[in-house]
Amino acid sequence: MTTDNLISFQVLDREGLWHTIEVPDDLGLNVMEVCKASDLSMESICGGMGLCGHCHVYVLSDHVLSPISDQEEETLDKLSFLKNNSRLCCQLQVDSRINGLKIHLAPVE
Repeated sequence: MTTDNLISFQVLDREGLWHTIEVPDDLGLNVMEVCKASDLSMESICGGMGLCGHCHVYVLSDHVLSPISDQEEETLDKLSFLKNNSRLCCQLQVDSRINGLKIHLAPVE
């Protein structure tokens, strides 16, 4: 495998530690699935449907990401720690758009 087909992004966990994650771009996964597989503390009660808000993150980098769906917006609006850079990482697909992405795990509700 060459690095040409790897997507790399960084996650700041709730303890203030950075984790660099590299994953092949052709697995069809979302960021939440990759974070869970990388043993980061993240729940997925709704199974990645964008309903529970447990995969709430803050986007720290200046990436152009997929638009927020109505369902994601509705879920985000219910969260206590909402910021203008909030996203549900189950709604972010692992593809070239997220290469170099930096996210911070939001506090647990």
